[in-house]
Amino acid sequence: MSPREHGGAEHLRTEAEKEARAAADEVYRGILARAPEHEIDPSFDRTLAVMELLGDPQKAYRVVHVTGTNGKTSTSRMVERLVREHGLRTGRFTSPHLSRVNERIVIDGEPISDERFVEVWQDVAPYVHLVDQRSAADGKPQLSFFEVFTVMAFAAFADAPVDVAVVEVGMGGLWDSTNVADGEVAIITPISMDHERYLGDTLLDIASVKAGIVKDGATLVLAAQQEDVEGVVLAAAAEKGARVVREGVDIEVGERQVAVGGQLITLQTLGGTYTEIFLPLHGEFQAHNALLALTATEALLTGGRALDPGIVETAFADVDSPGRLEVVRSSPTIIVDGAHNPAGVEALVDAVEEAFEFHRLVGIVGVMADKDPEGMLALLEPLLAEVVITSASNTRALDVEDLAEVAIDIFGEDRVHVAERLNDALDLAVARAESEVERGSGVLVTGSILLVAEARRLLGRP
Repeated sequence: MSPREHGGAEHLRTEAEKEARAAADEVYRGILARAPEHEIDPSFDRTLAVMELLGDPQKAYRVVHVTGTNGKTSTSRMVERLVREHGLRTGRFTSPHLSRVNERIVIDGEPISDERFVEVWQDVAPYVHLVDQRSAADGKPQLSFFEVFTVMAFAAFADAPVDVAVVEVGMGGLWDSTNVADGEVAIITPISMDHERYLGDTLLDIASVKAGIVKDGATLVLAAQQEDVEGVVLAAAAEKGARVVREGVDIEVGERQVAVGGQLITLQTLGGTYTEIFLPLHGEFQAHNALLALTATEALLTGGRALDPGIVETAFADVDSPGRLEVVRSSPTIIVDGAHNPAGVEALVDAVEEAFEFHRLVGIVGVMADKDPEGMLALLEPLLAEVVITSASNTRALDVEDLAEVAIDIFGEDRVHVAERLNDALDLAVARAESEVERGSGVLVTGSILLVAEARRLLGRP
């Protein structure tokens, strides 16, 4: 091929990619006009109606269903990677996304292309609109943003086709749109307070909703929980005749050792002991996520017997979890973490103290209006020398001045700065971090996944 011909091919591909991107963006804008994922009508009836019209694509493959309060996405990514390393085709559905919406629907480890995104929407759109019309006739809402993406994911997985789909709930479990699928294996990560408006005002209420993903005869892999929370989940599992594998009773994390770029962990599962596995993620909580993921994969693939240690090591060594204790820049070190509730922040603080040796760490914090800023900032205060209060570019974000007032009460006025725009907050935080030490300075961006997503874009992360 001549240089001219090669250049022409490159140009055509670039133009085709631009057209596909524009088409995908147009579809996304249309879906975005629907009720957002934080406005919930607690029912999966609309999703189920579309699934039935499509021929129940969610029944065309085996499903691992993941819920809990924190750790869902990281755990889902680990399960998918372990299953894929065994030579099976995989689908993964997680939320929210960090860069592009395609990230939510992943097949064989890769987000679906813009072209495929449009094709999937065109495949399901007639059925979505039909159910919208029926729902409107009954005086009920049309499918929401998240419900449409659930439909698209299940349809894309069936069309691929995948062998196994790893599906993270959007919120709760019992009435979540993803619960139209029957998880052969269910995972419940640690349960704590979050989304009280929809899930309930007590941990027991929240646990009851999350336990709703456990289906008849399934295997439930259950993270360590508070005793009364565990009781609620165990009772729900018993009603379904589910087999339960409990962390701290049947499985456990053994030795852990901080390593360059992550940690070495030993995991004790029903199948046996896996020693000195390198996990390229920081934090004790990620070791516990790995334990749940490995146990769930054993349950799915062997019924609980041991997996090939070499395959397990290869899979875990290739795991990543963008936006979760992720180092996105050096000199100074900038870390982003999507912790957005006190339990998540507590795990974050422990992980930073264990894995990094900062002499001076400055935080950038922005939270959503429905969260617990006092609880999060109180946990961050001992870790941070100073804090820059800002806001994600989102209507749900808590007003900067209101958040600053909370921060001043906790940190004191001298340690609190305000920057309305995140790019200004980053510049200010870097300057403050480097102001008093020659090395060992750092910046931590946290409080909201949306804030983290925006920070990653500003810092050039894909």
